[in-house]
Amino acid sequence: MSIYRTVTQTAARALIRLLPQDCAVCGQESEEKLCAACAADLPRLTGPLCPVCALPAARDTLCGACQSAPPHFDATVAVFRYAFPIEHLVQALKYRHRLPLAEWFADSLADALTARGGTPGVDCVMPLPLSPRRIGERGFNQAQEIARPLARALGLPLLADACRRVHDGAPQASLPWKARQANIRHAFECRADLAGRRVAVVDDVMTTGATLNEFARLLKQHGAARVENWVVARTLPD
Repeated sequence: MSIYRTVTQTAARALIRLLPQDCAVCGQESEEKLCAACAADLPRLTGPLCPVCALPAARDTLCGACQSAPPHFDATVAVFRYAFPIEHLVQALKYRHRLPLAEWFADSLADALTARGGTPGVDCVMPLPLSPRRIGERGFNQAQEIARPLARALGLPLLADACRRVHDGAPQASLPWKARQANIRHAFECRADLAGRRVAVVDDVMTTGATLNEFARLLKQHGAARVENWVVARTLPD
């Protein structure tokens, strides 16, 4: 953990003790954003996982889907399963403007990355772009709100304006897999030379991976040598 992160977290926790807050899950008074009991019950993503897409796989080897149709991204780090209460917290950030949760998500990702041995695979961080219409509706891009403190904590540059979303189709969650691929095609534009850069793309939730895969395809077209997904939560198949 960096000295900067240690100092800022200590200061933040001291302020929280002076101004107690409610646990974001159960509502009980807590010195942290989640009380100890709720934090202990979080659906952390454990067990053997495919290192590329973070879905369950035998002995941390590539899953069958990544072997038969390798995606454009090279790795995925996910902290939680997208299940209660994580889904509740993600929706609170996105739709109820609970912006302090973005820093908590960033801390959770930083801890997960530290546990796996740091961040040797990347040298910059980039939030998944959100369309101007969605930003207008929400007032912010939740991926950027998570990426900013995460990049700062890890001492990595944040490429917040290198890419943008230029096409905003139907919501991905409403479409089947093949339709999602077509819906997201050519949705992004990159204005940066990424030659040789190793990029970590930050987002809140990875569902099928179609959006992140299309974004990774674009980054590699612009020279990126490696693309990793750093996501707060991963949706698992039923």
